Amino acid sequence: MTKVEFKVAGMSCKHCEKAVVNALEDLGAAKVTANKDNGQVVVEYDATAVSVEDMRKELIEAGYEVI
Repeated sequence: MTKVEFKVAGMSCKHCEKAVVNALEDLGAAKVTANKDNGQVVVEYDATAVSVEDMRKELIEAGYEVI
């Protein structure tokens, strides 16, 4: 498992956190934690199944800004 951390702007509630988690898990991430208070999204994933760039694009498509 590989781990990556994103700084994400635009999460303002628990629903936003859940939307981020669901989007990345649907893409193939194994474990995702999102914190709206500090904008931190931590993802554990199989690098052979999903790429960092794919996850970044998914977050942007979901309406969030990846800093």
